[in-house]
Amino acid sequence: MFKRYRAVVLGVAALCAAGMTAFAVAQNNGDAVLDRVKANVQKTLGADAPVKSVAKTPLPGLYEVAVGGDVIYADEKGAYLIIGGNLIDTKTRQNLTEARQSELNKVDFAKLPLDRAIKYVKGNGSRKIAVFSDPNCPYCKRFEETLKSNINNVTVYTFLFPVLGPDSTAKSKAIWCASDRLKSWHDWMLDKKVPATADCSTPIDQNLALGHQYNVTGTPTIILADGRRLPGAVPAAELEKALSSVK
Repeated sequence: MFKRYRAVVLGVAALCAAGMTAFAVAQNNGDAVLDRVKANVQKTLGADAPVKSVAKTPLPGLYEVAVGGDVIYADEKGAYLIIGGNLIDTKTRQNLTEARQSELNKVDFAKLPLDRAIKYVKGNGSRKIAVFSDPNCPYCKRFEETLKSNINNVTVYTFLFPVLGPDSTAKSKAIWCASDRLKSWHDWMLDKKVPATADCSTPIDQNLALGHQYNVTGTPTIILADGRRLPGAVPAAELEKALSSVK
């Protein structure tokens, strides 16, 4: 009886070991395929477009390739690329490309240098966002109007991000150097009161580098507390919905 039991146990152990070995081999093979796709696509794109990661898609033979802040698609050999297209799940109607871009471009809110931003607390300030904003950007001004009129209980950290030319840089420096930065910012953005010229040490260059690090390509770019980003002057209802969805 004992011999038979021992034989069964050994047989089960052997099956488990074989299963684990097969799983490891399959995983290694899968990783090898992804590495091969990455190398092939990198060769196709060249060194100026570094590939960050490669992953399988639900479509056999098609791979997701992260390049900078964008998502493109390729076959295993890198012979064919889909650039600027969106992969849609027809059952759920979900835009898989958009979802992956959002995930890949998430920002660790806790690591943002908030001391380099203008802080605005409205209501109890319980909900937090960061905004990359240019003082001459009309959409940024529209967003400030939205915050003033339609959104409550929020803390806003505005990173001055002058990308629209020398005048934007001059205004950003004047606003940062004002005795009351928040008032100077709102005076200009909401009431068109030109900030008085002032000179001091500013974090403008650091903010520009930070924005480029996070692939900020336009203003305003809004960062939610969970790291998701909202591009452009989103309407109040959309912003409120996004704020309410943060866990």
